Amino acid sequence: MKRDLTLPRVNLLRRGPGEALSTILIGAGIAMLVQPFSLALFTWSFPVILVGAFAFLVTSHFPD
Repeated sequence: MKRDLTLPRVNLLRRGPGEALSTILIGAGIAMLVQPFSLALFTWSFPVILVGAFAFLVTSHFPD
């Protein structure tokens, strides 16, 4: 009798969590953009939105 000694394949690169995190990042960037309190948050809002959009673009090509 042959024993299977391989570990179960854990796929960390799944579409669901990556898209959810990217969407949260985009939402945070928009919230940073429209808030009137901190110039530093406003300054970093556009790069945060870009990173979120790029992450969404990449993770949308991951398998379900």
